[in-house]
Amino acid sequence: MSDARTPAQIEADIARRRQELAVTLDEIGVRVHPKTLMGDAKAKAASAVDRTAGRAYVSVNRAVTNVRGQLVSEDGAPRMERIVPVALAVVGLVGLLVISSKASKPSKAPRSSRCGRRRRG
Repeated sequence: MSDARTPAQIEADIARRRQELAVTLDEIGVRVHPKTLMGDAKAKAASAVDRTAGRAYVSVNRAVTNVRGQLVSEDGAPRMERIVPVALAVVGLVGLLVISSKASKPSKAPRSSRCGRRRRG
């Protein structure tokens, strides 16, 4: 096989390679453009949030199903022997929170009208 190429073939090869290089440089320019980078970052963040939200949903759904299984019998009737103690505990906890929030608020003492200034006499 002969490697002898004509000048026209060499020029055509150079032109083709220049075109390929121009396309490659354009692709690189698009990839490193700030808008492209921001779009990629937003897409990754949205994907991570979607995954996290999906996992949270599954976890909460599983927890609700477990609690419901503890408080409702298989035929759908409420299990009062389990519901009443839970309800009492919740009421007690809310009561403690209310009492502690009232106790932690500072009392408003009446202010002096002088505001720390001395009268001239």
